[in-house]
Amino acid sequence: MTVQPDAPPSTAVIPVIHRHELIIIGGGLAGLRAAYEAVSSGINVAVISKVHPLRSHSVAAQGGINAALGNADTTTHDSWEAHAFDTVKGSDYLADQDAVATMCREAPAAVVELEHMGTVFSRDDAGHIAQRPFGGAGYPRTCYAADRTGHNLLHTLYQQVTVKGVTFYEEYFVTSLVTAGGACAGCTALCIQDGTIVGFLAKATLLATGGFGRIYERSTNALINTGDGLHLALEAAAPLKDMEFVQFHPTSLYGTNILITEGARGEGAVLLNKNGERFMKNYAPGAMELAPRDVVARAIETEIREGRGFPGGFVHLDLTSLGEPLINDRLPGIRQIAIDFAGIDPVTTPVPVQPAQHYSMGGIDVDVSGRTPLPGLFAAGECACVSVHGANRLGGNSLLDTLVFGKITAETIIGDLPDLDPGGASVIEKAVVEEGNRIISLFHRGSGDNMYQIRDTLKKTMMDHFGVYRDGPSMDAGLIEILSLRDRCQQAGVPLMQTPYNLPLVHFLEITGMVRIAETVARCAIARNESRGSHARKDYPLRDDDHFLHHSLLVPDGDGTLKVRTSPVSLGMFPVKERVY
Repeated sequence: MTVQPDAPPSTAVIPVIHRHELIIIGGGLAGLRAAYEAVSSGINVAVISKVHPLRSHSVAAQGGINAALGNADTTTHDSWEAHAFDTVKGSDYLADQDAVATMCREAPAAVVELEHMGTVFSRDDAGHIAQRPFGGAGYPRTCYAADRTGHNLLHTLYQQVTVKGVTFYEEYFVTSLVTAGGACAGCTALCIQDGTIVGFLAKATLLATGGFGRIYERSTNALINTGDGLHLALEAAAPLKDMEFVQFHPTSLYGTNILITEGARGEGAVLLNKNGERFMKNYAPGAMELAPRDVVARAIETEIREGRGFPGGFVHLDLTSLGEPLINDRLPGIRQIAIDFAGIDPVTTPVPVQPAQHYSMGGIDVDVSGRTPLPGLFAAGECACVSVHGANRLGGNSLLDTLVFGKITAETIIGDLPDLDPGGASVIEKAVVEEGNRIISLFHRGSGDNMYQIRDTLKKTMMDHFGVYRDGPSMDAGLIEILSLRDRCQQAGVPLMQTPYNLPLVHFLEITGMVRIAETVARCAIARNESRGSHARKDYPLRDDDHFLHHSLLVPDGDGTLKVRTSPVSLGMFPVKERVY
């Protein structure tokens, strides 16, 4: 169905329906790893992405991927159990320990598998895959490809699935999940290139759409990270989990918020305030710059707020002691970013950095197999919450999460597929017509509120009220503002323009979802009256295991109202302890 701005609603057009056994929404590492596993078993797989898969945000991951390989002398005593302990401790004991054990056990095989597929990892002097220290880790276990690890992994997997014949639908924006008989039967999508609404009928649908960082004013995320998959799941009544836990990376480039990898600190870079003081000794005297990200981000924010930062709100990341040969070998991308975007050569000059939103620990509620509570719907990667990261993710575990659970979820789908039946195409055809009419109606609202003003206000609201530090009255005020923005979205219209590449339409659909996702973050954050991991409340500065050692589960009621409930954390391997570094 073609969406013509001046066309009246109509049901006369016969919709285009694409049929596949498995459709994967999202072309990043989680989606491509799942696609590789499924197509290798003979399943008819399609990947739907709103950008070319090689532009997915996975390509921006810099520092590395964790695995207890035990290659170098310094890591011979490393083990998956030690990796699991570091992960659980880093999560502030909110990670599900059975899921963590699965991820850490599978980590070495995942890394070696991608190496055999063609990923070119950096090497140590003995020729082994090189590993460097990362925050919160007891051993140097982060495998890396210089500072372009995600880029290398993504290109490798894209080559593999292309050769195996996976079908790609590039520049398609998924507008709704379609349910029938209490199960997911596929989705509808806007073809950005020509403005048509099409349907996808599938036995299984996998959401792998990444994070939602662009709801924040300062974020290391790509512009495409607008939380589309989470919004789709929520609209289909699939619950979201732990949405209050939003990670702020300590070191984004001041002014642009481009990521400056934790690998820089892993190689020996230090943080300095305006007095030239290496201030991490006051916050994590044992781990220093290699404390977990939430600890370092709060330390930097505290230095800035208490007047020891530089004017404008930043501190210095000093790489000058590393020397030009090491920087060129292991951090060439960081050097180029600093030169191109700040006019600074880190070989000779410290780099200005500040915390920025980086990752979402929360997401679509899934079990360790990748299933959501809605039959036929699965999720993996950053948009999912298996809960291997809990309240704070360790650097190097996100790429690992995508590969391990992308594969596991595909294996689940392969096993479930014989029992999944989406029914006939009529339910998809009906949904396509309804979506087409809904979108046409957006063009007839008049000028209304400016959607870009709504977006910019949302970003500032999230940064001001749900940032590195939080408190009850501020968050309450922030939620009121978000609800006001939600109402304004109901009045905003889309400008009349050509049907092909109607990017304002795409932006409007993104912004509508962003406001809804912001509401989920706000409601879960307000409900958690403690500080744990990335969720740091000034009015409740202590962790409260007696009342809040649980997951937040956000479920929409029948009228669309969002209610926060709880679910237990899977414990067992490691007793809950005080978290110190």
